Amino acid sequence: MPEKLFKVIIIGDPTVGKTAFVKRYVQKSYSREYKGTVGVDFALKIIKVSETETIKLQLWDIAGQERFTWMTRVYYKDAHGCVIMFDLSNKNSFLNTLKWKKDVDAKCTQLDGGPIPCMLLGNKCDLPQRQIDQLDIEAFYKENNFIGWTETSAKDGLMVNDSMQFLINSMLGQYNDEIDQPELVKLSGPNAENKKSCSFC
Repeated sequence: MPEKLFKVIIIGDPTVGKTAFVKRYVQKSYSREYKGTVGVDFALKIIKVSETETIKLQLWDIAGQERFTWMTRVYYKDAHGCVIMFDLSNKNSFLNTLKWKKDVDAKCTQLDGGPIPCMLLGNKCDLPQRQIDQLDIEAFYKENNFIGWTETSAKDGLMVNDSMQFLINSMLGQYNDEIDQPELVKLSGPNAENKKSCSFC
């Protein structure tokens, strides 16, 4: 059975919910207890795309603390895709996503020299208080070359699987482009603009 290995890095400021997101996605569980990531944590998820195709998704949950940022080049090496996460109730975490995106674009490229597909996620949409307007996020993702964005809740599981599937589809599409078979995978939506949009929770 053909198997593809994709490395995905999960980055963003501390306490935005990166580890909780990975745990929800891989283990389908959530813990209220906060434990900061030291350096990097790893998780593996096996996805059966079809009867004849399997994806092995290697998730790198990278610490957001400043003292670990000097290691990002090592952590980012050979990444196929990226999730940059912010906390909808913390405006600074949203403003800092630009720093994270520039860091990824400077250190990660595809074979053709272009940026790796990067998804922008606004976590904690289950909380009533929010500091970032959806229109600001929409404009930001378009200006900074993200493949899409959505609001998520690692606590409630909202848009966790959907957002990762959107990223996987993008990575698969680029993988197939590299082997000259772009027709095998198509992102949803009738036109290019819709392909770049992920629905809100």
